[in-house]
Amino acid sequence: MPELPEVAALAAFLDGRAAALPIRRVDVASLSVLKTAEPPYTALTGRVVSAVDRIGKYLVIRTVPGAPDDAEPEIDLVIHLSRAGWVRWSEALSPTPPRPGGKGPIALRVHCGLPGEGFDVTEAGTQKRLAAWIVRDPAQVERIASLGPDALELSRDEFAALLAGSGGRLKSVLTDQRTLAGVGNAYSDEILHAARLSPFALAKSLDDAGVDVLYAALRATLLDATERLEGLGVAELKAEKRTGLKVHARTGLPCPDCGDTVREVSYTDRSFQYCPTCQTGGKILADRRMSRLLK
Repeated sequence: MPELPEVAALAAFLDGRAAALPIRRVDVASLSVLKTAEPPYTALTGRVVSAVDRIGKYLVIRTVPGAPDDAEPEIDLVIHLSRAGWVRWSEALSPTPPRPGGKGPIALRVHCGLPGEGFDVTEAGTQKRLAAWIVRDPAQVERIASLGPDALELSRDEFAALLAGSGGRLKSVLTDQRTLAGVGNAYSDEILHAARLSPFALAKSLDDAGVDVLYAALRATLLDATERLEGLGVAELKAEKRTGLKVHARTGLPCPDCGDTVREVSYTDRSFQYCPTCQTGGKILADRRMSRLLK
């Protein structure tokens, strides 16, 4: 799943190519992707991309009027890529719209700039969770309105208050977008490994020293990933992300820090990884939904 560093890189990539370009047409291959009907997606035609940025893990493609008779000051295309979504820029887009309801990966196609230029929003796999909204203000997207503070924008004291006010475990707190925006399954694994903390430690149990360590790990992990992805092409982002991972998606491999075997806790539709030596005092976490440390 694209998380804060990847979404930031995708936003910068698209901003560098699409900003100031007119939108010639938007093709929708999967109507279920669109979560709004007003304004219609056709309202984007003829408008100009003013900027592409992110809010949490959401891509926000901002547009301004491209014609004197367009009275809408701003209409935004907001995209949540979910688990398997991605963006692919092309200078040879087919003028033929993708077939609605087809089995291909394309969900949306945005033609902007010269003929052939633009990008596809795609989603791999059979579980279609990618979502898009056409709004006059991103705050109109309910999920965005309910987001917690951005993971890279809150202070140490704000982070401490967030942890102290939570009754959840660290893994859950870090990945709950209503509590903290931008961190997902992969980077929460990496943050907790860097902080040498168990995923199942209670957030409010951390003392001041523990908060300091976790806050430093949060910022260092996200900033390092963001810097490594900066300036890369879309096709390079996924591979570069994998090179920086120490425990996530490395079940059964040696921990690069201590050499212990990376372990996994699996749920119905997801899993996470950790190092027993680095994070749980050598104890193995039970591999079930209501997991507890084995005695």
